[in-house]
Amino acid sequence: MDTPGTWRKSSYSGPGDGDACVEIASHPTRIAVRDSKDPAAGTLTFPAEAFAPFIETLKEAAG
Repeated sequence: MDTPGTWRKSSYSGPGDGDACVEIASHPTRIAVRDSKDPAAGTLTFPAEAFAPFIETLKEAAG
């Protein structure tokens, strides 16, 4: 995957914790995820169709 140009922070980011979250970037076939505190550390990439089930699994595990 090419390096994405536009990263978005989680909608749960807020004042004070705004730097302690994940960021995502969309690509037509892949989704990239990185740690906003250390963006140079690397990214996780997922096939676009696998990203929504991944997020649902995280929600279930946290719930």
